[in-house]
Amino acid sequence: MLERIHLEILTAIKEHGTLTKAADSLYLSQSALSHSIKKLEGQVRTPIWQKEGRNLRLTEAGERIQKLANRVLPQFAHTELMLSQIAKGEMGALRIGMECHPCYQWLLRVIHPYLEHWPDIDIDVRQEFQFGALGALLSYEIDVLITPDPLFKPRIEYIPVFDYEHRLVVSSAHELAKQDFVMPEQLSDEVLFSYPVEPMRLDIFSQFLNPAKCSVKKHKIIETTEIMLQMVAAGRGVCALPGWLVDEFAKTMPIKSLRFGEQGISKQIFVGVRKDEQHIDYLSDFIRQAQATK
Repeated sequence: MLERIHLEILTAIKEHGTLTKAADSLYLSQSALSHSIKKLEGQVRTPIWQKEGRNLRLTEAGERIQKLANRVLPQFAHTELMLSQIAKGEMGALRIGMECHPCYQWLLRVIHPYLEHWPDIDIDVRQEFQFGALGALLSYEIDVLITPDPLFKPRIEYIPVFDYEHRLVVSSAHELAKQDFVMPEQLSDEVLFSYPVEPMRLDIFSQFLNPAKCSVKKHKIIETTEIMLQMVAAGRGVCALPGWLVDEFAKTMPIKSLRFGEQGISKQIFVGVRKDEQHIDYLSDFIRQAQATK
C-alpha cells in the first residue's frame, strides 16, 4: 500500500504543481511518478490527483496522504541523519527553535560553554519559528524549543530553566521613571513598541492592559531589541521586556524598568524537548547548562 515514495511524490506535486517539476525535484522520470501513483490508485480504488490543464491537483484522498507526508517525512529525515551520524562516529546536531525574541542574548551565554564541552555537536538556531515552534518540534524540524509560553502536549516535556519578571521600559527622562510600578490607565497616552507578535500573545496586553479594559495610544512593531530600546531611550515610546535584559542595557542606556502593577508579572523560560529524547546526553546537558545560565 502506502510507501515513502508516494509521500515524497505527493509532497513534490503539492509544492511544484506540475508532473515535470515534481519529477525533476525528485530526480525521477515523469513516467516513473505516474506509474507509482497509478499503482497506488489501483490499490486504494480512488483517484489521488486530477489534471487541470498542465497542472495537477490533489484529490481529497491525495490531500490526506500529503498531510500524512508532512508529519512523517521529517521524521524519516531526522532518523536517517541520526543513523548516518552514528555510522560516522559523529555526535550530531542540536537545532534550537526560539519562541522568545529577547532570549537570544541569554542563549548566546548558554551556547558558548556548551560548544566548548561538546566540540562535535553543531548548533543551529532557527528564529523563523517565532510563536509557532511547537509544530516544528513535533514534526522533528527542531530538537529544542525555547519558550516563555509552553503549550503542553503529551509528547512534549517542558523543563523550567529560570524565572524572571516582565517589566515596562521607559526613558530615564519619562515621568513614569519616577515610579516603582505602573498602572494600566497610565499607559493610555503611550506609544508601545513590541516585537512582531500577535497582541494576544503579549503579556502586557493579556495580563495587564486587557483585564483592566485599557489600551495604549498606538502600537508599533520593531523587530530588534537594540532599535526598540534606542527608540525608548529617545522618548519615542515604551516597551515591555524581561527585567534581566533591561538591566543589561540600562548599564549603558538612559532607560528604567518599572513593575506592572504592585504585584508585577512573573514569568519563566522553558526548554521543550520530545519526551522520547529528553535523556539523550547532549540534550540533557544543554538543559543543565541553560538552567545554570542566568
